[in-house]
Amino acid sequence: MQDLTPTVIYLVRHGAVGGAESRRFIGHLDVPLSPLGEAQCEALARRLATVALAAVYSSDLLRSRRSAEILAAPHGLRTEALPGLREFAMGRWEGLTAEEIRARDPVAFEEWMADIGRFEFPEGEHLEQVAARAWRAFERIAATHAGARVAVVAHGGTNRAILCRALGIPLGRILALGQDYAALSVLEAAPEGWRLRLLNHCEPLLAPSP
Repeated sequence: MQDLTPTVIYLVRHGAVGGAESRRFIGHLDVPLSPLGEAQCEALARRLATVALAAVYSSDLLRSRRSAEILAAPHGLRTEALPGLREFAMGRWEGLTAEEIRARDPVAFEEWMADIGRFEFPEGEHLEQVAARAWRAFERIAATHAGARVAVVAHGGTNRAILCRALGIPLGRILALGQDYAALSVLEAAPEGWRLRLLNHCEPLLAPSP
């Protein structure tokens, strides 16, 4: 008898990073989670503790790897890092705020705002490149764990690109898909493609003990 158990992907954005970095274009810069980010991931780990996860994957950047380790710990799983799940390479804009970019590179900044779907970051990537590499990684994970439940921890841009491809949404509408820090989205495989079961859900943090 054919196994009808669907493949389910728990797609997670990494937890919050430090205050200064959170207001900057981070891209491929390798920054750690902040204490808030650690707490956010711990809250999500509690939610997923009863889910029978077969594996936990992440991008190879520190903020994503650490988030994945926190999610994997209750399951006794080791994480696997995939470079294809990295955030956008934002080139010479990495480490800058939007205000700094607008001041230094006003024409390119306006081009980005006008057509995010086709814009190429100066000395970085464009959205089609990100979507292609992220989708290859996603398809590899789904094929390797067909019929299982898997957590994938990546980044705001990467996750949005994966969701666009999975749901048939044009990449130009990528910002319509929310991706907050430590947010959970759930994709379930179906004969006609992927179904979105949850989008951008954030677990409440536990109140400190009195």
